[in-house]
Amino acid sequence: MTCQLPSDCLNEIFEYLEEDRSTLYSCLSVNHLWCEISVRILWRNICKFKTENNIVASSILSTLISCLPNESKKLLYENKVFILTPTSKLPLFNYVAFCKVLSINFINEIVCNVLKDELLSRKRLVTEEIIKMFANQIYSLKKLFYHNDYYYLNFSFPYFPGLRDLSELRCASNLPSNFFNQLSQICRNLHTLSIDFESNYTSNELKELISLQSNLKILTLSAYDDASWKDIIPALKNNSNAITKLYLYGDKSDLPLSFVGLLSNLQEFIFSFMDGHHFEDFKALQHVKFSNLQTLKFSYQCPRPEYIMKFLENNGKNLKKFFIGDCNRELSLSIANFCSNLKSLFVIFKNSELDMLKTIFINCKYLESIKVWCGKSYFVNEYFLSEEEVFEAVVKYSPNNFCELKIYNTSHSYISSEDLESFFISWKNRIPKKILSLVIIKDEVNIGLNLVDCEENVEIIEKYENLGVIKFRTIDYEEDKDEEELIFQ
Repeated sequence: MTCQLPSDCLNEIFEYLEEDRSTLYSCLSVNHLWCEISVRILWRNICKFKTENNIVASSILSTLISCLPNESKKLLYENKVFILTPTSKLPLFNYVAFCKVLSINFINEIVCNVLKDELLSRKRLVTEEIIKMFANQIYSLKKLFYHNDYYYLNFSFPYFPGLRDLSELRCASNLPSNFFNQLSQICRNLHTLSIDFESNYTSNELKELISLQSNLKILTLSAYDDASWKDIIPALKNNSNAITKLYLYGDKSDLPLSFVGLLSNLQEFIFSFMDGHHFEDFKALQHVKFSNLQTLKFSYQCPRPEYIMKFLENNGKNLKKFFIGDCNRELSLSIANFCSNLKSLFVIFKNSELDMLKTIFINCKYLESIKVWCGKSYFVNEYFLSEEEVFEAVVKYSPNNFCELKIYNTSHSYISSEDLESFFISWKNRIPKKILSLVIIKDEVNIGLNLVDCEENVEIIEKYENLGVIKFRTIDYEEDKDEEELIFQ
C-alpha cells in the first residue's frame, strides 16, 4: 500500500527545490499532484527558463498563446499571426495565474526571437495580447521588470489590481508617463526599486511614484552616457530614513552623491563607477556617520584615498564587509586601524605590501574571508603578492575564525606543488582546526595558467580535500559574489 504525502507537506518540500529546477522538472511526470505543485513553482518566475535554446523559447511562447482568451487568438489570426501550439486542447493548468514575476522585456524578447521573420507590428501585437492576459490573470504580482531595449516596445501598459502587492520594480526612467501614473494610483508598498536613467530628464509621474512609497528599503540607481539621477533626489526625501541598501552605478564622476548622507539607516552601500576620478561630491560624505553601515563596496574607480580613509575613521568600526578595487599603504593601514570588526575583505596588495596583509590579519580579529590578487597585471604593469607569500601569511597571521581564501591570478600561477602541499600541511596543523575554503577565480581575459592547470597540484588538492583539510572550488570572475552586480532583467 502506497502512502501519499498531504499536498501542504509536498508544497513545503517543493519550495526548497525552487532553485533546483532540474529536480522540479523530474517531478512533473510522477503524478498529477506532483505535476501541479512543480508547475506552480516553475511558472512563478518564467524569467528563469533558459531561453537561449530556441526550442525552449518556442515552447514557452506556444504555451502562452494556448492560454490566450479566444478574442486574443482571433485578433492574432485576423492579423495573420500563426503560432503553433502543442495541442488544440485547453491547457492543463492556468499557467499565467501562477506567475509572481513579470518581465515585459523577457516576454518581448521571446516573441521577437521566435517570430524573427515577422513584421514588427505583428510582434508588438503578440506581446501586447500576452501582457494583457497577464494583467487579467495575475491577482498578486510581486516583481515587475520593464526597460527599454533594442526590441522597442510601444504599447499602453494595462492597469490591473494585481499591482497592489508589488514589492519590487525595475524600470527605465524614460518609460511612458502613463505607466508611472498607473502605478502611483495603486502601488504604494515597494520594497525594492531599481531605475535605469536614460537621460537628464525625469518625468513628474516617476517622481510622484517614488515619493508615494512608504516602505522603500533597497534602491538602485544606474546612469550612463551623460544621464543623471539628479532630478529624483527631492522625491527620495520621504524614504530617507527607510532605505537600508543603496547601489549606485555610473560611468562618470560628476553624478550627485551628497544625498547619500541623508540615508541615516543605511546598512549596505555599493559604489560602482566604470569611469571618472576623484569624485569630489564624495568629499561631503567622508564626515557623515552611518551607525548601521555593515557593507561597503567600491567597484572599479574610487574616490580620493584621503576621502575613503576619513570615511573609514567615522564608519569602519561597524563594517562587516569591505571591498575596494584599489588601494595603497595608507588606505590598507586605515583598514587595519579602523575596521577591526570586519568578517569579509577584498583589497589589492602590491608586491611590497606583505606587511600590510599581516597587519590586517593581526588587527582584524574577526576576519573570516579575504580575496586577494596574485601575480602581475599586464594592463597596468604592476606586481601583486605571490601565492606563496599569501599562503604563509594566512597560516601564520590569520585570526582564529578565518576559513576562506579567494585568489584571483592576474598572470601565470607560479606556485609549486611542494609549496602548495606545505601550505596544506601547515593549515592542517594549525590550532584551532578549521576547514579552509580555497577558491580560485578564473577570468577569460587572463590568459595565464592558474593553480589547477598543473596536474600535480590537482592531485594534492584532492588528497587534502579527502582528508577534510580544505574545500576547493574554482569559479568564473562573473560568478564571484564579491563582484556581483544587480543586473536589470
